[in-house]
Amino acid sequence: MDFERLLKYDPLWLALLATLFTWLVTASGSAMVFFFKTAHRKLLNSMLGFSAGVMIAASFWSLLKPAIEIAESRGQVSWIPAIIGFLSGGAFLLVMDKTLPHVHWSRTMDKAEGVKTSWQRSVLLIAAITLHNIPEGLAVGVAFGALYSYTSPEALTGALTLAIGIGLQNFPEGAAVSIPLRREGFSRRKAFFYGQMSGMVEPVAGVLGAWLVSQVAPVLPYALAFAAGAMIFVVIEQIIPESQTGEETDYSTIGAMLGFAAMMFLDVALG
Repeated sequence: MDFERLLKYDPLWLALLATLFTWLVTASGSAMVFFFKTAHRKLLNSMLGFSAGVMIAASFWSLLKPAIEIAESRGQVSWIPAIIGFLSGGAFLLVMDKTLPHVHWSRTMDKAEGVKTSWQRSVLLIAAITLHNIPEGLAVGVAFGALYSYTSPEALTGALTLAIGIGLQNFPEGAAVSIPLRREGFSRRKAFFYGQMSGMVEPVAGVLGAWLVSQVAPVLPYALAFAAGAMIFVVIEQIIPESQTGEETDYSTIGAMLGFAAMMFLDVALG
């Protein structure tokens, strides 16, 4: 890959292209609804566990670790931006979780979260996944936004690796959205449409994250840690509990281990 040529492009455009890629992978996963009407609990748990593993690994290797290193290179106390950003990201998602009406797949309507609404269950299910995808897009966008301050092949490789990792876990995630929608009574086309639409928030969040970093360079380590905190919140609040439903919990654990290992390989071996 010609990194020098890519570095000549505006990082904002690179962030947009990268998050469009992650959305496209989500859409590809959602297309599995055309081939399967249902998915065994073992498979769903494995896919959700894999997504959790990727996100946990990405939070450290691609976000928190660079945040600490950048703070050190600027002569700052390395752990301060990491902790403040990390906790702020979790707090932000907590507010979103308490505000946006949504319901998780394994819960009934009386367990819906956020402000009270008359929305149908299917809409609340889609809202839950959309909320989940915000920190993923934000993480990719911030990583590419870092190129405004650190124009180097290494920084570009790290951002590309993160985008590939998020895309990797978006495929099973897309299937884990559209197939349950099919079970909710949606046609295959509608289940696919809403499944892929849940990933469209990623380009929006990605461009926003890259733009923010471009405007206020000193916030970069905080922004990286913020994205990490937001992703960890989603993993603990939504993905892991969802992956532990039913009797096949070992599969979600194995999936998480494989997802973590895959992301760690991408970031360490290729980054």
